[in-house]
Amino acid sequence: MEAMKDKYSRAFFEQFVPIVKGAYSAFDEHNFLNLIYDDAWEGRELKQRIRHVAVTLTRTLPHNYEEAIDILTGIAPQCRGFEYLFFPDFVELNGLEHYDTSVRALEQFTVYSSAEFAVRPFIIQDPGRMMQQMRQWATHENEHVRRLATEGCRPRLPWGISLALFKQDPHPILPILNALKEDSSEYVRKSVANNLNDISRDHPRLVLDIAEEWYGHNPLTDWIVRHGLRSMIKKGDPEALALFGLGDCTSLNVQALNVMDERVAVGDDLHFSFEIVNQSDEPRKVRIEYEIGYMRSNGKLSPKRFKLSEKMYNTGLTTTMKKHSFKPITTRKYYSGEHRLAIIVNGQEMASVPFELNFPQGSL
Repeated sequence: MEAMKDKYSRAFFEQFVPIVKGAYSAFDEHNFLNLIYDDAWEGRELKQRIRHVAVTLTRTLPHNYEEAIDILTGIAPQCRGFEYLFFPDFVELNGLEHYDTSVRALEQFTVYSSAEFAVRPFIIQDPGRMMQQMRQWATHENEHVRRLATEGCRPRLPWGISLALFKQDPHPILPILNALKEDSSEYVRKSVANNLNDISRDHPRLVLDIAEEWYGHNPLTDWIVRHGLRSMIKKGDPEALALFGLGDCTSLNVQALNVMDERVAVGDDLHFSFEIVNQSDEPRKVRIEYEIGYMRSNGKLSPKRFKLSEKMYNTGLTTTMKKHSFKPITTRKYYSGEHRLAIIVNGQEMASVPFELNFPQGSL
C-alpha cells in the first residue's frame, strides 16, 4: 500500500509545474524541482513534505503575497485532492498578516483540498474575528466550506494545532454546530459529530446536555448525536448509554467465556466464545464490546475496546463466537506476556479471562 507521503512523486510534480507555468510564465520549474528534491526530502514525513512544498512555492512564486495568491487561486480548480494541501498551507505560512486575502483564499482552497489545518492559526491569532467568519461559512452553499466551519474549529483536530482556548471554553463553537446539525451533507454532519466528540473529552456534561436537547427530532441529527457521543459510550458513561436505551444491565449476564487457546502467537488469531443471557421476559437492546488488555513495555496492561454488536437480544441464551487478529500492524507494538480479554455489556464489564501472547520461535 502506497504511503500518503509518496503521493508527492516525481510524476505528481511533473504534471503540477506546467499548471503553474501556464499561469505564471516566469516560474522556473527546474529550480522548483531542484528545491523540492533536496538532501532532506526522502526523510520527510507527510506533513513535513506539505510544508516543504509550501516553502518552495514561497521561494519560486512572486514575493508579493497578493500576486502569489492570485496565481494559486487561479489554478486551484485544476489542483484537486488531498495532495494539494500545500495550497492552504501556503496561506498559513505566509498570510497571517493579510487577513482578508487569506480568508478568501482559504474559502476557495478548501473546496479543492481542505483548509481545516490552515485556518487554525488564524483562529488563535484573532478568535473573535475568525469565528465570526466561520459562522458565515456555516451558511455557505458549498458543503466543503460548511465543513470547514466546523472541522476547522475542532478543539482536538488530529494532525492539527490544538485549540487550547476551545478546550477550555467550547461555547464559541456551539452556534456553528447548531446551525449544521441538520445539514443535508453527510460530509458536514460527520464533522459536526467529530467536533462534539472532541468537546466531550473536556466537557462531557455540556455534550450530554446538547445530546439530550438534539436527540429524537431528526434522524440526521440523531446520527450526529450517536457518533458524537462515541467516546463516552466506549467509556461506559451511564447517561450516554441511557440516551440510546443501553444503560440498564438488569437481567443481563455473561457466562462461559472461553478462549480456544490460552497461548496465542503474534501473527495468529485469538478465538473466543461466550454466552449472553437475557433473563427478562422480553427482548433487550444490548451493546456488546470486547476489550483486549495489551501488555506494554512497562509490564502494565493498556486496554482497547472493540465493538461486537448492538442489537435486540431475545429472552434466554445467545452464543457468540469471535476472533481477534494479532497480525503485526504499524499502529501497535506487541509485547509478549499475559494479556486480558474482557466482555463489556452496555458499558459494564461482565467477564474476563487471561491469555498469553508470544512471538513465534525465531521471530525476534
